[in-house]
Amino acid sequence: MHEKSPDPAPALFGWEFAADPYPAYAWLREHAPVHRATLPSGVEAWLVTRYGDARQALADQRLSKNPGHHRERGAHRKGKTGIPGERSANLMTHLLNIDPPDHTRLRRLVAKAFTPRRVAEFEPRVQELADRLIDAFADRGEADLIHEFAFPLPIYAICDLLGVPAEDQDDFRDWAGMMLRHDGGTRGGVGRAVKRMRGYLAELIHRKRGDLGDDLISGLIRASDHGEHLTENEAAAMAFILLFAGFETTVNLIGNGTYALLRDPGQRARFQDAVTRDDAPFVASAVEELLRYDGPVEMATWRFATEPVELGGQRIAEGEPVLVVLAAADRDPERFPRPDVLDLGRGDNQHLGYGHGIHYCLGAPLARLEGRIALGTLFRRLPGLQLATDPADLRWRGGLIMRGLRALPVTFT
Repeated sequence: MHEKSPDPAPALFGWEFAADPYPAYAWLREHAPVHRATLPSGVEAWLVTRYGDARQALADQRLSKNPGHHRERGAHRKGKTGIPGERSANLMTHLLNIDPPDHTRLRRLVAKAFTPRRVAEFEPRVQELADRLIDAFADRGEADLIHEFAFPLPIYAICDLLGVPAEDQDDFRDWAGMMLRHDGGTRGGVGRAVKRMRGYLAELIHRKRGDLGDDLISGLIRASDHGEHLTENEAAAMAFILLFAGFETTVNLIGNGTYALLRDPGQRARFQDAVTRDDAPFVASAVEELLRYDGPVEMATWRFATEPVELGGQRIAEGEPVLVVLAAADRDPERFPRPDVLDLGRGDNQHLGYGHGIHYCLGAPLARLEGRIALGTLFRRLPGLQLATDPADLRWRGGLIMRGLRALPVTFT
């Protein structure tokens, strides 16, 4: 009797894959858990898809965040592995691109902005933003929840946190929109938006030196002035990455979370009941499950082997790029029972949605707060919320790192 041969390897990175990558990731977990793939940019990288391997890779100090360690075989492809425009805008010295000891120093400075007390103090402002945005479309009976709710809420919130004056926040919204609209192959508009943002942040840092407030940029300036050795480039890069990483993740958490609830009547009813009863622990648990089930970050940002590394039975050569696929790891049946089922009451939910190890997302407490308030307010105020289109007609944004919808049209009564 002949053994049945496995199904052929799935196609990666096309539009069909973007709509639902989870079957392909299931195949990779079973047949090629550490898999060398050619990305849409032409760069070859290792994709890590099992939970255990993913946790190991995220914490492995031999996998550097510094793009200077990239030594790809063949064509010279430097510059295609990071955020579009960051190299030309002189924004490379941020937390996603550096290792200890610089990473330790910069992270310590920024961590002061994300203490539990500071995040809790921000809650009334996030609630005000959520209500104001819903007020703007509540009487229409229809809306695009990405562009009218999920996108502006975290932009205005992170601008407030950074200390961007109210009169300048719409410019940030426009620049962020250019970054959000790009697909994996369209980098020019993103690069221009990054340069404009970088120029504005440098100017804002100069202005704030003479008028310090209680915002994050003022805090970075104070730290620099008190001997923490934060250069102006580092301050601008830090402000930029907090904006870049702090808004799109939350856009996707709100959008993906709403979409998942609208497609699962049973879990949506559980969530709506919890919101009605003001059951804060259940709502918090629900947000964790939504992060695991279809999280905002599909792959962790780039890592590069500083020496030969063995991972999942594969030998990764020095200089080769590694992408940890958080979306695949968080549906690993070896770690999560019935991983493809949305269960808002799931216990022991140690997902990797915000990473693991020293690069664990600093803004995770704020993102969770925004997710809880945004989703809770949405389903409390608009209990008749329904999808206004066939799910097959929805489109997902291209790109490797983030996972999010281009639009989410809804109706409500």
